[in-house]
Amino acid sequence: MNKTWIRIVVVVVLAAVVAFWVYFDKQRLQQNPAQQLDTTLNAMPAWQVLKEQDPALQQRIRDQIVAMQKAGDSEQHIIDVIQPQILNLQMSRLQTAPDPYVVDYMKANMEQTAAIQKVSDDACFRFLYPGVKGGVNPMRVLDKQMMQRRMQADADMMRAAFGKNRHTVTPAEREAAVADVRPIMKSLADKYGEDIQLLQMPDKAVGKEKLSCDMVQDMWAKVLKLPEHQAAGVIRLAVSELD
Repeated sequence: MNKTWIRIVVVVVLAAVVAFWVYFDKQRLQQNPAQQLDTTLNAMPAWQVLKEQDPALQQRIRDQIVAMQKAGDSEQHIIDVIQPQILNLQMSRLQTAPDPYVVDYMKANMEQTAAIQKVSDDACFRFLYPGVKGGVNPMRVLDKQMMQRRMQADADMMRAAFGKNRHTVTPAEREAAVADVRPIMKSLADKYGEDIQLLQMPDKAVGKEKLSCDMVQDMWAKVLKLPEHQAAGVIRLAVSELD
């Protein structure tokens, strides 16, 4: 059961921490696609950090987006292709980012999730589990201030991961994180019963979109109530299992 609980945490974090960096105005793109794309990406703080830390990856992602746009791929398809690359990068950075930045990164993600659920339960579910019913681009449903908060948290975390106070994960931290997860997942199991398995099997959650979104936020709210170093340890443990 303990391994099952860890897997649930992994599945949920995989959905929750994805950053959508693709957004464009189709009419302006018809006039100058590459220039419009650069204008959009350069306005994102994390894109600037990526330029500093891994310019080769940054250029590869840009070229891929341009090629897909020229091929006529939809915005959502581009997001679905690009987002795993950004996710993998950020999951790696979370391992070395200091505790405050790791926790703030997840807080920003949960604030974003809650805001999307206010739009609709369906939008929230699509945001968390794009592979089930198709995704949603939060930049098209949330206000600019919320998106700036989220993108700044991304950038701050990525930059801090390369800073002088960079973190080193120890075996003791991982063991403590496993211990911290157990009572959280047990309390959720007591509250939601068999429905907790929907976190691990979202394809079976169609028709229970509100419940699924509520459980995700409930779980991470409990994690984020832990002391900062413990919450950061649980987050790092979860994302380390994504490789």
